[in-house]
Amino acid sequence: MTSGRVFVARLASLSVFDPLGDQVGRVRDVVVSHAASRRRLRAIGLTVEVPGRRRVFLPMTRVTSIDGGQVITTGLVNMRRFEQRANETLVLAEMLDRTVTVRAAEGEVDATVEDVAIEQDRTRDWSITKVFVRIPPAGQRKAFGSLPAFTGLSRRRGETQLVSVDDVSGLLVADDAQGAERLLQSYQDLKPADLAELVHDLPPARRLQVAAALPDELLADVLEELPEDDQVEILAALEGNRAADVLEAMQPDDAADLLSELPPEAQERYLLLMEPDEAADLRRLLTYDDDTAGGMMTTEPVILPPEATIAEALAVVRRAEISPAMAATVFCCRSPLETPTGRFLGVVHIQRLLREPPHEAIGTVLDKEVEPLGPEASIGRVTRELATYNSVSVPIVDQDNRLLGAVTVDDVLDHLLPEDWREERHEVTDG
Repeated sequence: MTSGRVFVARLASLSVFDPLGDQVGRVRDVVVSHAASRRRLRAIGLTVEVPGRRRVFLPMTRVTSIDGGQVITTGLVNMRRFEQRANETLVLAEMLDRTVTVRAAEGEVDATVEDVAIEQDRTRDWSITKVFVRIPPAGQRKAFGSLPAFTGLSRRRGETQLVSVDDVSGLLVADDAQGAERLLQSYQDLKPADLAELVHDLPPARRLQVAAALPDELLADVLEELPEDDQVEILAALEGNRAADVLEAMQPDDAADLLSELPPEAQERYLLLMEPDEAADLRRLLTYDDDTAGGMMTTEPVILPPEATIAEALAVVRRAEISPAMAATVFCCRSPLETPTGRFLGVVHIQRLLREPPHEAIGTVLDKEVEPLGPEASIGRVTRELATYNSVSVPIVDQDNRLLGAVTVDDVLDHLLPEDWREERHEVTDG
């Protein structure tokens, strides 16, 4: 066992291997126990993300080495989902960015936790021994009582110090104003779906703090992956204009699904804060039943006129913000190109785009055999259409053959799975 000091933020995302060199998963956090009978905060284990995005508990007694950018275990890992107990705290999720009081000869001041160090003692137990903190510049600092503040600190960002855990108080006290910058830096490698898993498992107050710290685009992506209860809770906690911005950044069908969970007066309040064009799309989607093509479709598929070249079409579907399912098909329509469009002409599949000369117009390579559906088509009809033609999306048109949107295969899966599938996906076991 490596017995040196280990900084927890540096453990995040390290690979975990068994003794044979097979990867078990990745470290996501460190669990500390704060039993009243113990003076130190014991590090009792790691949370490890295993295949299937399930987080399991790995006791520190099963860790044989933390060294060389990896964690080695005994190979014995309980695959049951990690469930946090009342006397346990997650270091990255709950301690980073917390405001604490640092005690020194010069006095006591507020500081922000940027990292935590754990060490192994002679009994082979791991515990928190050091806290890496940032102390604000003197002019931004709150002194306690008549004790003088620290001196000689940077006026711009403040001073960072590594202090003994014994000189820190408030490490376990929840802070309503706690930020999330350091936490998010530790998890910057996570995809939105994985970050959503982390956010879902946080205590409610911390969940809202982390959501508030996310940029609008990333928060929109995370919301799309969260259970409905979490979505509603987070949206309600956001300031009105920011909530509208996040709804605009979401996929229209996901934003409409979220709004449909709210009372009519709350729906209208958010819609009035949104840009008129964005709100109009959502109002239209909200008129359809959930289990119909109209209720599942997105109003923002890839739409181009027939004179657009194949090179132009490939440039559009190459954009990172377009999902793989949506990028697989270009919908060709007459002007206007915003839904509802002019007359729907047909589709071009990405494989066809890759086989044709870049200067050709997409109107010359249209697949006109794809049968569009009306917005009232049932989910069963949509599913059969996708399966019959081995398609990943279906165009949805009105009675005048104007494109209203498209339903992709991921939208259908979302509706075919049980309503609580996002809550239960941690429970899926291998075999």
